[in-house]
Amino acid sequence: MQGITRRGALLGTLAAPAIIERANAQSAFDWRRFRGERIEVSVQTSPRGTLLQQHNREFEELTGIRAGVEVVPEQQHRQKIIIEYASGRPSFDVGEVSLHVNKRQVGRARWNTDIRALIADRTLTAPDFDFDDFGAGMRSYATQADGRMDTLPAFADYFILYYNKELLAAKNVEVPTTWDAMFEGAKRIEDRSRQVYGHVGRGVKNANVVLWSSFLLGTGQRDMINAERQLITDTDEAIWATVQYQRFLRDASPPGSIGFNWNECQTTFMQGRAAMWVDGIGFAAPLENAQRSRVAGKVGYAVVPRGPANHHCALFGAGYGIPEASAKKGPAWFYLQWALGKQMQTRMLSAGAGVPARVSALRDEAAISGSPFPREFFATLLASAPIARAGLPEILPVTEFRDTIGTALTNTIGGADPAAEMRAATAAFRPILERSERES
Repeated sequence: MQGITRRGALLGTLAAPAIIERANAQSAFDWRRFRGERIEVSVQTSPRGTLLQQHNREFEELTGIRAGVEVVPEQQHRQKIIIEYASGRPSFDVGEVSLHVNKRQVGRARWNTDIRALIADRTLTAPDFDFDDFGAGMRSYATQADGRMDTLPAFADYFILYYNKELLAAKNVEVPTTWDAMFEGAKRIEDRSRQVYGHVGRGVKNANVVLWSSFLLGTGQRDMINAERQLITDTDEAIWATVQYQRFLRDASPPGSIGFNWNECQTTFMQGRAAMWVDGIGFAAPLENAQRSRVAGKVGYAVVPRGPANHHCALFGAGYGIPEASAKKGPAWFYLQWALGKQMQTRMLSAGAGVPARVSALRDEAAISGSPFPREFFATLLASAPIARAGLPEILPVTEFRDTIGTALTNTIGGADPAAEMRAATAAFRPILERSERES
């Protein structure tokens, strides 16, 4: 491990507060320490990847390190990095990991370096790195079950409540703070003769699981697997979440919702035909585009409603990690500090390239005032950051999970019994999970 001291490695086992205290102390840190080195970076094709390419020269001039930045389409990138990790000779020194898809796989194989040791080393971490600036939800999301932090949080996708201000005001409906209040408000607003509905949400199998998990996170259970890594999607809490899903999609949403993914939901909301929509924050930009959206300037933003026992929003996102097999861990860590530093995270927000994992960017007055979004948007992000929890279970066969549970959810829209569907789906998926746990 290039440039990493034995003392730094030992400090990696300490608790986070001690790590941060040491990292922010006076140090012999030097951005030019690894000048002349070259690293390779592999990220997904996205506005964030484009931003890294556009500003790459800044990193090279700051550090003297040359960085090759490769951007690969999302699905191909996920396949590429797993193949290369498994080979033991990845071509990249910094790689993007979709935490909601590959976290468990990457963590279980210990393919990435535990960056706690890097954070702790005062000669390797800039004094103004400010680890605490990353949202609590994202810090937890980037940490494996055994305590290893094998990625640095990059960007977040919080599920929030979008609402049409005009439709709510016309019926004197307050912005809901509970699921029951949201359903009641949706039914008051509904006017099927005008094709106006109180709610719109994902109904198509696989995609719909992330809406269902938004309900589950509000119960006393919150998780879909227990501490023994066993599936628990047939409990009273999971069935309660399924009942909520059923009534919102069957009784308060447009006909045909059984086939809706996020794009159909977005289109319906943009046309002014739905009053409320719970989905990812990343879908906000088109809503404020006056050339495309009938609701531009009329959109309200709020945290998701509270459940009967807890108040959490579903979280998805990505982290950037350093392969354990890389011989350039020091230079790679310098890249992570720059790429996910306060300046670049604020640029991400200003460019509309995503929601940064750092909280300070959401308070940056220049970014806020120059944004097409109202201040309510940023307040919602700040409020969502500390209550965010993983919206999918951290398992290897996550796609199969979404297909199996998603089919059960879709069946309930047609009138199937929620308890029977969840019990059958759980029984069908349980051996798949058990087999993956044994083989991985």
